[in-house]
Amino acid sequence: MDGIASLPEPQNEPVLDHAPGSPERAALERALREVAAEPMQVPAVIGGERIETGRRIEVRAPHDHDLLLAVGHEAGAREVQRAIEAAEAARAAWAAMPFEARAAIFLRAADELSGPMRARIDAITMLAQSKTIHQAEIDAVCELADFLRFNVWWAERIQRTQPERQPRGVWNRMDYRPLDGFVFAVTPFNFLSIAVNLPTAPAIMGNTVVWKPSTATLPGSLMMLEVLERAGLPPGVINLVPGAGPEQGEAALDHPALGGIHFTGSVPTFQWLWQRAAQNLPRYRCFPRIVGETGGKDFALVHPSADLEAVVTAVVRGGYEFQGQKCSALSRLYVPASLWPRLRERLADEIAALRVGDPTDFSNFLGAVVDERAWNKITGYLQLAKEEGEIIVGGRAEREPGWFVWPTLVRLDDPRHRLMQEEIFGPIVSVHVYEDARWEETLRLVDTTSPYGLTGAVFARDRAAIVQATERLRHAAGNFYVNDKPTGAVVAQQPFGGSRKSGTNDKAGSLWNLIRWTSPRCVKENLLPPTDWRYPFLEG
Repeated sequence: MDGIASLPEPQNEPVLDHAPGSPERAALERALREVAAEPMQVPAVIGGERIETGRRIEVRAPHDHDLLLAVGHEAGAREVQRAIEAAEAARAAWAAMPFEARAAIFLRAADELSGPMRARIDAITMLAQSKTIHQAEIDAVCELADFLRFNVWWAERIQRTQPERQPRGVWNRMDYRPLDGFVFAVTPFNFLSIAVNLPTAPAIMGNTVVWKPSTATLPGSLMMLEVLERAGLPPGVINLVPGAGPEQGEAALDHPALGGIHFTGSVPTFQWLWQRAAQNLPRYRCFPRIVGETGGKDFALVHPSADLEAVVTAVVRGGYEFQGQKCSALSRLYVPASLWPRLRERLADEIAALRVGDPTDFSNFLGAVVDERAWNKITGYLQLAKEEGEIIVGGRAEREPGWFVWPTLVRLDDPRHRLMQEEIFGPIVSVHVYEDARWEETLRLVDTTSPYGLTGAVFARDRAAIVQATERLRHAAGNFYVNDKPTGAVVAQQPFGGSRKSGTNDKAGSLWNLIRWTSPRCVKENLLPPTDWRYPFLEG
């Protein structure tokens, strides 16, 4: 087939509101019943083959311990080795497939996801991750479809980027090769969109992948892998290896064919992966690409000129949606003394009104945190807040019927308290009240208190204050918001990522991430090569 294909220009997937009586609400309610009726089996998927190891990993609804949603089959070192072999066996044919043929697979998958699979993906995300329908819809359908559609669009732009200088008699061109080895994708529990983007972004660029998803996303991950298979993804391009421990990582990182790591998760895990890769550098056939996003201690800085109601809305949505289990969640709040009495009253009223419970009850604003380990960690911080701070609202937690933590606002006099520095990953927002005259000192506090640098926001009507905060906090956040909550980055609108201890800032949802998964080769062709080695200066 001759001709250079142009991809359809992508648009952000519209968010359905699932209003009562709407067709999407009825479809979702049916899907919720179907998904909850019988547990899924989630095998390892290696070279297209389903492998049930018998080593069970249970996936239960965080808000209902009795609801078993899926049984995963843990892959050990042997299965990871087989997955690497399958990825290596598939690599040459996948890289040789014309780009437009690869692109068509992901575009078709996006259309199935946002069409006939929409309600089912929403339903499993609501149940397995305890998300409200709005949080499930913006994550598992809209953002994921956006990743698939925009990533192939940016991949085409990369391939069209060619040398501009073409002297007479010379033809220069760029060949965008995949990496020389497999990509190990390690994905988080909190966003199905991220869980699927981490293996598919490298695959779009011609790489083959070994994918270790988090336990909570196992059923959704398998559903999406099956969508990709129906769309034409060849066996071995993406290999699924369920697992809850380090065994999968050790087996993957010790293999000489490792070409790259695509990671989202905790700082300690990312540091371990990097250190393990560094120890293994002599055995690798190439230096692996390492791309990671870890976490944040995300801030909102309120200026005395701020709109009070805008701040209230940002705290409620940014701090407590999805139980604060977002790396971008608002976690530390700086408020001027002149606004604090009114803001305290408004926040106390609004936060106290937030309902907590089963997300299939559409009146609930929060579900449960993901598991017992998370609950124990978060309630430890709650106890610290009670002992060393002032609980304005919240502070409650229950273990039954699910892992529930109520939205909590705690005031701290010490601006460098642990609750202002450490990532909690739960529905706790810590607030420090500063004297209005100490605006510049507070800017320094915001910049230096936390080791992270992911997201942050400033609220002000005073444009000079906005300009000053934007400049002084330039390295405090990779995604910076003016008069808006620091969550909810949209693919192609706000490329996402931060630096410092928040990761490598390779910006998921953009061309900058995709370019990390290619190894460019420059080709120079001399159309009329010289036939005499002598230069004129050699003549007497």
